[in-house]
Amino acid sequence: MANTEFGHTVRRWRDRASPEAAGLPVGGHRRAAGLRREELALLAGISVDYVTRLEQGRATNPSVQVVEALSRALRLSAAEREHLFGVARLVPPGQGTVPAYITPGVQRMLDRLTATPVAVYDAAWTLLLANPLYAALMGEWHGKDRNAVWRNFLGSGTRARHTPESRRALEASQVTGLRATAGRYPADQRLRRLIAELRAGSDRFAELWDAGAVEQYEAPHKTVDHPQVGVVTLDCDVLSVAGSDLRIMIYTTEPGSRDAEQLALLTVLGTQALVGRS
Repeated sequence: MANTEFGHTVRRWRDRASPEAAGLPVGGHRRAAGLRREELALLAGISVDYVTRLEQGRATNPSVQVVEALSRALRLSAAEREHLFGVARLVPPGQGTVPAYITPGVQRMLDRLTATPVAVYDAAWTLLLANPLYAALMGEWHGKDRNAVWRNFLGSGTRARHTPESRRALEASQVTGLRATAGRYPADQRLRRLIAELRAGSDRFAELWDAGAVEQYEAPHKTVDHPQVGVVTLDCDVLSVAGSDLRIMIYTTEPGSRDAEQLALLTVLGTQALVGRS
C-alpha cells in the first residue's frame, strides 16, 4: 500500500498512548495496549472507520488537518509530529497559517479537568480538541461542522439555546472574529476557502461580511438542551493562550445547584460508552 508506513506509525504510537493521560475512563478488560481505536477517533475528532482504514493502509492520503489532529490526540513531541507529517508525505503547517499546535501545558490542563467540559479552538473557531465531558455535553462534530462559524451559518447548529437577538449578535461577532483572523493569517489557504464557502452558501454571512460587521458577543451563560439530562445552564468562559492564538472554552456550574447535579450525571452517562469497548 502507498502509505502503509503512516498506518503502522499511528498504530505503534496508539499502542503506547495512555488512556489515563488522555483523561479517559479506564475499566473492564482492555485488549488494546494503549488507546482503543474508538478512543483515538474521539480524541482526534474523526470517525473510527477512518482510523481503521488509515492504520490498515486502505486510506492513503490523510489531510493536513487529520494528521494534525492525530498528532494532538497521540500527544506527540515536536519531532514526532514532524515525523508523522513526513510519513504522510505532507509538510507541517508553517508561519502565516492559523496555529493548531496545542502546547503540553494546555494538554495537561485538559487532562486534569475531567469533571469540567473543556474544548480548545483555533483562531478561526475550528475545534481542535475536546475532553470527553465536553463531547458528551455538546455532541460530537465531524468534518466542516467542527468549525463553529460554519456550524452556525451552514451546518447542523448546536444544542445551545438562542433567542433571535442573541443569535444575530453571535453571528455578527463570529464574522467580526473571522475577519480579524483573516487579517492576521493572510496566507492561510484553508481559512480563505472557509470564508469563500461561507459567503457563497449563506446570504446572512455574506451580508455581514460585506457590511464590515464589527461586534463582540459575550455570553457569560449558556443554556444547553441535552437529549439525556434535559436543560442545563452553565457559565461559559473563553480563555486565550498567549503566543499561540488558541481559545480554551470552559463550562462550569454553581456548586450544589441542579445544573451541577445534571452535569455530574452527564459525567457518568456521557463517558459510559467508552468503557467496555475493545
